[in-house]
Amino acid sequence: MSGFEPGNLPGIGTFYDFFNRLWGRESANVKPFIKPKRQKTKRKKKPKKGEKASPSSPGIVRKLVDRFFRYGSKKKELTGDRLFKYFQSQFLKTSANLGLLGDLTDLGVVGDGTPIETTSYPRSKRICDCGAQGLTKCDHPRYYSQPDIDSGWDSSREKYFNGYHLYMLSTSDSRYDLPLYPRLQPASRHDSVSLVVSAIEFSQRATLGTVGKILLDAAHDAEPIYELLDHYRIEPFIDLNVRTKKNFSTESDIQISPEGVPICPAKLKMKPNGYDKSQNRQKWRCPLACGTKNTCKSPCSTAKYGRTFHTFGKDNLRLFTKTPRTSEKWKIVYKRRTSVERSNKREKVDYHLESGRHRPTKMWYIRTYAIMMCQHIDAWYAHQKDALSFLNGHILSSIAKSF
Repeated sequence: MSGFEPGNLPGIGTFYDFFNRLWGRESANVKPFIKPKRQKTKRKKKPKKGEKASPSSPGIVRKLVDRFFRYGSKKKELTGDRLFKYFQSQFLKTSANLGLLGDLTDLGVVGDGTPIETTSYPRSKRICDCGAQGLTKCDHPRYYSQPDIDSGWDSSREKYFNGYHLYMLSTSDSRYDLPLYPRLQPASRHDSVSLVVSAIEFSQRATLGTVGKILLDAAHDAEPIYELLDHYRIEPFIDLNVRTKKNFSTESDIQISPEGVPICPAKLKMKPNGYDKSQNRQKWRCPLACGTKNTCKSPCSTAKYGRTFHTFGKDNLRLFTKTPRTSEKWKIVYKRRTSVERSNKREKVDYHLESGRHRPTKMWYIRTYAIMMCQHIDAWYAHQKDALSFLNGHILSSIAKSF
């Protein structure tokens, strides 16, 4: 990357100059160093084990998505654009040519956030002379060495931390769990908010293919997110965060379960029976009529085919998904959601992402991208090694057959 020959590397200062060229602004941070003093607020009750903290501003996802639909989103230059441009042209493109990212015409993406702890407590110092006057407490602005970080909840470690919320987009169709796009967010930001920001930015910068589906956990189960993905024509595979156990009524005698499955008058879940793309609707059929004979003792339809029912995606994008959550296809596709967790594990555990003793956001971005580059290089090596082993086996097999 740098143009230096192995064994003849320059001093460390040269590398810092190289980092400055990869950064998109003069300041090493996004926010200014001098900020108003952080007011101590009473922390909310700790979430339960494995539970993520709720958004700090209720309804923020709806406000962001509505604002996007109303005014659009112009592409703004970000500090990490130079890094992503280089990463996309030299690493993502190479992995795509090797077939390691999946089908580029129907690319599968996974999104998830992970905490990055950078310090035990926020470091700041006075810029006023209140201390010399004997005033131990004052509300004047202070100088923060890490102005871009704040405090958030780490559900896996069950503690509050200071640092960033790294939201990562990775590919779901790669056996090597390769990362696509990183975004360092404030630690207090919720996954659903981070997705809205990352999805819009990634759509404006990615040029390798077309995203066809996205896999997300229950923290992203919000109607505005479904509307945003429908705008981009991306099929969502999002685990439901069931808010009620009651069925929803319809204009007929059929009800809808909290999972979006029609319930027949016999209190049985109907079976999916195909998707009509022309009318954007899912067809459901009587569960007892799906066999060779209709075994329903009190059929609600005289047709031999049995009772049918249609659900339209436009009526409720959250419940009536293109691929029903009860189908085998959904289960097979959604199994790949954990690939982003394995990718984050490689970055944090195998490559020691959190071990960096950096303060500027610039260095944390460079460290993150360098690790992502190593992940792709590892995949290239493993892929070529497997191809070479297959070729050697094929040659040996041909030789053996010739004798």
